[in-house]
Amino acid sequence: MDALLIAIAFFFGLLAQRLRLPPLVGFLVAGFVLSALGKTAGPNLDFLADLGVTLMLFSIGLKLRVRSLLRPEIWAGTSVHTLLIIVLFSVGFIGLAAVGLPRFTDLSYQTAALIAFALSFSSTVFAVKSLEENGEMGSLHGRIAIGILIMQDVLAVLFLTASTGKIPSAWAIVVLAALLLLRPAMAWIVTRSGHGELITLCGLFLALVAGAKGFEWVGLKADLGALFIGILVGQHPKAKELSKSLGSIIDILLIGFFLSIGLKGLPDGTGLGIALGLTLLLPVKSVLLLGLLTRFHLRVRTSWMSTLTLATYSEFGLIVMAVGVKKEWVGAEWLTIVAIALALSMFAAAPLNRAAEALYEKFADWLHPLETAGRHPDDIVVPDRGEQIAIFGMGRVGLASYNYLDRSYPGRVIAFDRDPNAVERHQRQGRNVILADATDADFWNQVKTRGHPFELVVLAMPKHSVNLHAAETLRRMDYQGVVVANAKFDDEVRELRERGIDTAFNLYTEAGTGFAHHVSNVFNQQRPDLHRAFVRLETPDA
Repeated sequence: MDALLIAIAFFFGLLAQRLRLPPLVGFLVAGFVLSALGKTAGPNLDFLADLGVTLMLFSIGLKLRVRSLLRPEIWAGTSVHTLLIIVLFSVGFIGLAAVGLPRFTDLSYQTAALIAFALSFSSTVFAVKSLEENGEMGSLHGRIAIGILIMQDVLAVLFLTASTGKIPSAWAIVVLAALLLLRPAMAWIVTRSGHGELITLCGLFLALVAGAKGFEWVGLKADLGALFIGILVGQHPKAKELSKSLGSIIDILLIGFFLSIGLKGLPDGTGLGIALGLTLLLPVKSVLLLGLLTRFHLRVRTSWMSTLTLATYSEFGLIVMAVGVKKEWVGAEWLTIVAIALALSMFAAAPLNRAAEALYEKFADWLHPLETAGRHPDDIVVPDRGEQIAIFGMGRVGLASYNYLDRSYPGRVIAFDRDPNAVERHQRQGRNVILADATDADFWNQVKTRGHPFELVVLAMPKHSVNLHAAETLRRMDYQGVVVANAKFDDEVRELRERGIDTAFNLYTEAGTGFAHHVSNVFNQQRPDLHRAFVRLETPDA
């Protein structure tokens, strides 16, 4: 990656950020600009891009819970949605061929189905980045979106394995079984890797060597190997730290991925028109998914938020098209057309994702008739046992707050968390914790119907973006109680207060003050003579 690529990528990424768009949109534009200047991707950039996608799948695996894929809305919803897109889009393409539209006249039924299959995927990169930036990775709609993306990735891997004609080695089953048996050894390695640069190197080893290379050796897809290893290690207590240590590396490598898309070049006028037309098909794709998700007893808000997260075309679609071009199943111009459609879909989806909550509240009355009878197992239910203090986020800060407040106001405290596993763990330990999302407007509508409203809300979630999103939701819902939150930096404290938070505390400052107070008490107990002498020095007039 030379100086010009870095400079232009930074400029357009910064411009996109200033326009309140995800930087990845700027990176896509940078790729098209570089293409117009005569630059090409080159093997080095393609290598970095592939590496970024592989590590991203490993990171997804670390956060994935396999049992979530077994839910009907994930495996059945994804399968039916993919089939519907293939049928509807391919029939539409053949219809355009029948009327003599350029570029469509040469399409066979098989080619039309291949293009439709490529367009059925949603962008994993875009969805993950959007969910992380909005602090929604742990929300129900975030987990559903990620589950659907994983199922789509599995379908893509199955297609790629079949289309390349590579038959997995007979050793594939042996390797898979061996990796399952070696899971304790992997856990031991992660535990012994400490907290510094070695934990990062451990992640690279597991993803790229044990996963990617291990699967390649037996004829399986490297990306699938990284995902598989991530899932195996994902239950480890240090999985979150492992994922965080790779975050910056993945971000840098994914810049190469988005640049490489733009560097594939611009199509002619006809191709650009077709790409625009494909972008206009996104509402069809989204409406189908929204309708399907509500059939599985998901609330319409959850379905709406998941749908907007997935309202793009996908980088895996480009991979499918690249295979089609290599096999001469489809013309090379279609790869560029789908790349432009992918970029345009991200341009369209970025502001929609940013305004998803506001749009839902605007159209809620029209959307609610889509809901079906019955309740999803992970849906919100707000009990009313007289609690008046609500704590959101049961990490270390939330747990400490819960323990202190519950001792001071017994029977008046309730806590909420978005992680079903965390909720189950706290419930087993006798804490009053239930599953809920502080950013969910429907949740706060339920709270309004309680006989005992929450007088105090504590936002103790670990990510600033989640606390900020929750604060904005509370303001929109006209919440009248007291709201306090924690943050890690002074600018985050200011931002929370600007959103109407009554009090926001700098976590590090408060921890330091508490630690100093504890040290002073211990010093007084152990060496009262020296402590009194220090006090006299500080107050000479006493």
